[in-house]
Amino acid sequence: MTKLNVWITKHQNKITASIAILIVLSLLSGYVLKIETAATVFMILASILGAIPVALHAFTALQNKVISIELLVTIAVIGAFIIGEYEESAVVTFLFLFGNYLEQKTLEKTRSSVKSLTKMAPTTAELVDEDGKTETVDVDDLDEGDHVLVKPGGQIPVDGKIIDGTGYMNEASITGESTPVKKGIGDKVFAGSLTDNGTITVETTSVGEDTTFGKIIELVEEAQDSQSPAARFIDKFATYYTPAVLIIGILVWAITRDFPLAITVLVLGCPGALVIGAPVSNVAGIGNGAKNGILMKGGNAVNSFSHVDTLVLDKTGTLTTGKMSVTDVDNFGDKQKNLALLAAVEKTSDHPLGQAIVKYATDQDITETPALPELDTVKGQGLVGQNNDFKILVGNERLMKANDVKISAEQRQAIDGRMNDGDSVVLMAINQELQLVVGVNDQLRSDAREGLQALKDAGLKRIVMLTGDNKVAAQRVADRLPIDEVHAELLPEDKVTFVKKFQEQGSTVAFVGDGINDSPSLATADIGIGMGTGTDVAIETADIILVKSSFYALAHAYVLAKKTVANTKENIFIAVGTVALLLLGLIVGVIHMGSGMFVHEISILVVIFNAMRLIKNKPVKLDSNQVLKTAN
Repeated sequence: MTKLNVWITKHQNKITASIAILIVLSLLSGYVLKIETAATVFMILASILGAIPVALHAFTALQNKVISIELLVTIAVIGAFIIGEYEESAVVTFLFLFGNYLEQKTLEKTRSSVKSLTKMAPTTAELVDEDGKTETVDVDDLDEGDHVLVKPGGQIPVDGKIIDGTGYMNEASITGESTPVKKGIGDKVFAGSLTDNGTITVETTSVGEDTTFGKIIELVEEAQDSQSPAARFIDKFATYYTPAVLIIGILVWAITRDFPLAITVLVLGCPGALVIGAPVSNVAGIGNGAKNGILMKGGNAVNSFSHVDTLVLDKTGTLTTGKMSVTDVDNFGDKQKNLALLAAVEKTSDHPLGQAIVKYATDQDITETPALPELDTVKGQGLVGQNNDFKILVGNERLMKANDVKISAEQRQAIDGRMNDGDSVVLMAINQELQLVVGVNDQLRSDAREGLQALKDAGLKRIVMLTGDNKVAAQRVADRLPIDEVHAELLPEDKVTFVKKFQEQGSTVAFVGDGINDSPSLATADIGIGMGTGTDVAIETADIILVKSSFYALAHAYVLAKKTVANTKENIFIAVGTVALLLLGLIVGVIHMGSGMFVHEISILVVIFNAMRLIKNKPVKLDSNQVLKTAN
């Protein structure tokens, strides 16, 4: 029996095609050639051929103590066969098997995002040995610490960091963003990315299933196989529904003694569209998210996120990039010369402010490195250097005051302006004359304002920022965004307290963080959302991971969750409504077994095509009017 089941399952599509051919031959024999005997034989063969796989599936389900939809169809087909309705029994089995074929093809299509990711997974790598020679090896043979060479147009086979070379990386398979990103020595790269140009050497940190790419594939596969609350409800509903239809069929026969009518009730009561409706919507929605760099951990996450009314965000690394950069420079001398001097001083420091200034100078094409006197560190103030030619001071205002540097009204205005914007201020003086006022800050994400507004437009009621930063800096960030509440100077446990407080107020809370220091809040919230490049903590803790740190992606995930849940409800309504209308049509005499089964299969097609709309749902994009709206 097991071998027969396996063989039939393997060849079920061919069996379905054979039944279709037999039905066509029967119709040709009966209506064209007028050979009634041949027409009947072809229908009998089609009925038997179709009944076998359906009956075997029903028997297997019964062995597992499950009364399945296949049992309804089997009884209906046998009943139709007994009363000589060979055409009906053949059509019923064909439509049922054809519906299964459509379901299979639809699920395959909706899982295409995972398939395309799997096909993109690298299989070989160019391993660099200690002598600098390269050898092509299997990715699975690589270990942490190995060096691999990636040439222009090549695929990066491992997670790691660049130790030699620079180039533009296409990370669409990881972040969903097709625009190449320039990366150089020290930058992280991910398996599955492509080098658009440049040759790089990568030191391996993770290989195979342990890479971000491998975890993405595993996550999406698990998510698509998981059930949403609607799907679990339908499974439970079907457990009672199928026996109920059988009992109704028996009662119809017992009351009316009309055997064909009882069989028709069984056929039309089959909840095919109901069974497929929720899984197809779930898979399609999660697949769309994966294609756009959004990893939703199953139907529960999708359903919960669709009901979120309060969004709680961390500031650093979430609303901001987490990287310091120069915001403005006020110059009071030779700008080119001053910036070259300041960059030369800051190259001696590993402080984030100094690194931001060095990068700014590089971006301004300032490459000269002037000679400097020996520098001394003044704790809490900055750096001081002096020789026979000049004296240089780089640091904060306390350093300037301690060295009697006079600050003019214009310079004071520049300093206050940077401080009022929440910037850290770096001052440089030469020979007691203030030359530069530089503002450095953690930059707001470019899409934060528009993305948050898009979330509100989609139905989000409240946006709250929780941060460990000082109140002034936090409020200045919040003033530039559509944020309703700000709570600053918080420890991680304080953030958890706020999340619980919102939940106690009856809100459904989503917390967005970087997945590291915010992991307690991510776990406490109804939905935890990790913003970042798929760190281990984010993947383990968060319910939704935005591989590309983008608020457009967050807005798309929210809209997609709502549309997926709505799509599931639509499919349930279509399925239940179809069965109700068919049974009503049967009562009033306008629906019969053949026409009813045809309508039934049409309803399956409708829910499939309805779910497939989710696959093509495009990410949130703001038009010029929306951007203007958010700016006001």
